[in-house]
Amino acid sequence: MKAFINKYLTIIDRYIINKYLGTFIFTLMLFIVISVVFDVSEHMDNFLAKHATLGQIVFKYYAGFIPFYMNLLSPMINFLAVIYFTAKMADQTEIVPILSGKVSFNRFLRPYFIAASIVFIVSFFANVYLIPFTNALKLNFENSHGFYGDASKNDVHLQLDSNTFVYVNSFSPDTHTGFLFTMEKFKGDVMTQKLVANNILYDSVKRVWSFRNYNVRYINGMREKLGPNIMQKDTALDLKPTDFVVNNNYPAMSLSELNKNIEKEKIRGAGDLKDLQTEKYRRFVYPLSSFVLTLIGVSISSRKVRGGIGLPLGIGLFLCFAYVVVDKFALVFALKTDLPAIVAVFIPNGVFGLLGLYLLYKAPK
Repeated sequence: MKAFINKYLTIIDRYIINKYLGTFIFTLMLFIVISVVFDVSEHMDNFLAKHATLGQIVFKYYAGFIPFYMNLLSPMINFLAVIYFTAKMADQTEIVPILSGKVSFNRFLRPYFIAASIVFIVSFFANVYLIPFTNALKLNFENSHGFYGDASKNDVHLQLDSNTFVYVNSFSPDTHTGFLFTMEKFKGDVMTQKLVANNILYDSVKRVWSFRNYNVRYINGMREKLGPNIMQKDTALDLKPTDFVVNNNYPAMSLSELNKNIEKEKIRGAGDLKDLQTEKYRRFVYPLSSFVLTLIGVSISSRKVRGGIGLPLGIGLFLCFAYVVVDKFALVFALKTDLPAIVAVFIPNGVFGLLGLYLLYKAPK
């Protein structure tokens, strides 16, 4: 490894990589400390109300909080770090001799992209493997300590398979009880059976649903038959209580769980398909921002300007804000329109990638 570094990386390359990664890590740690301080003050009531122990807070809640926000903030911090130390190099007239020594601007970019590749690899594996696990710790803690209040859905329609549809008027997540439940079975486009129950109750030990005070109507063309009223019956359904609860645990799903739920939602049509697809694709696309924002950062800060590093940092903060706005708009387009989720998640990096190429063209050579 040392021989490879000595052969392919010059002293200037190593200097830039060290400054890049050092500034990035220091700034990221600083932002995380500030975020933790503000979060503690915001959620102190939740911690005290449920008598959370220090071990639970540290090893469950913040063990999920810190990796999640490190990953979330890393593109922005990466961008600001690149602008800061590159603008400082330009202000100290360190870049002019490099480019004057017959080093092309593209060659000057190489150590930046080596460092950006390190950030990308760490971010990619964190997104796909680590963050779902730590998010599960955080979300389980939040759900058990009343961070979200009532998370139940009303008027839920689900498709269990190609022939079976269910409806529940309301659901209590605390007691796992649904009220005014209906299950309809079809043969093609023709309804053959309709079950109506006053309520249903999930038995977590037996993993079955108990129908309470229900009857079944059998339909055969123009002929119908109403079955007797039955007080209780247990049956297995491809349903879980979480299907009737507002789902905030997409970030806590592993990739295999996401794929499994995407296939299930394609059948059920419960309205969560776009959310699942967006979460899946963002895990692969979001780390690419390290390259896009590095390109923009170097291009706008490598020129020495009057006033020092203040102007490049100001432009960087504005572009950070713009990137977040475009990312949120893309997320809304993905969830609320017919735009494919995979296209929507590429919009921020696509827009800013084109901006980066334009700035690279205009950068001092």
